[in-house]
Amino acid sequence: MLIETEPTPNPATVKFIPGRVVMGMGTRDFATPEEAEASPLASALFGLGDVTGVFFGGDFISVTIAPGAEWSDVKPDVLSILLEHFSANMPLFPAGSAGGIVVPEEEEFADPADAEIVAQIRELIDTRVRPAVANDGGDIVYRGFDRGTVYLRMQGACSGCPSSTATLKNGIEQLLKHYVPEVTEVRAV
Repeated sequence: MLIETEPTPNPATVKFIPGRVVMGMGTRDFATPEEAEASPLASALFGLGDVTGVFFGGDFISVTIAPGAEWSDVKPDVLSILLEHFSANMPLFPAGSAGGIVVPEEEEFADPADAEIVAQIRELIDTRVRPAVANDGGDIVYRGFDRGTVYLRMQGACSGCPSSTATLKNGIEQLLKHYVPEVTEVRAV
């Protein structure tokens, strides 16, 4: 089995591509070892000590390391854990408990009068923004719209990335302003 790796715009994060489906549906972001306890794979990666974030995408895993850690030291251990996991066809979540794993939906906010605007924003994010962000090892989630401001949450490689502000302001904000004139600003939450 070959697991490909790709750098991301975030130098602390590397995207690992096992050549198979990782999450059949949705994504999952683990920002702490406690959150990672829901997944043996994420927990094993955090167990390396230098790992500070794990993100499961559709066909990739993004791993973020701590400041001061070097990928040349950590990457072989991450690859070893991933190879063992995928070669053995192990599940991401424990059998029997996956149904009990609940990721609480964060409450979105928007004025009901803005429903048409929100639908346009969501469509653009889902069709144009999320695929591009996934290529960089992350995800972006719509959180709300209030008086011209769109609120988004960055995940995976995008969370904490030095270029995420530029992505938000020069990319996503300009795209949304162009297609949805009611949008005046985009903010990360």
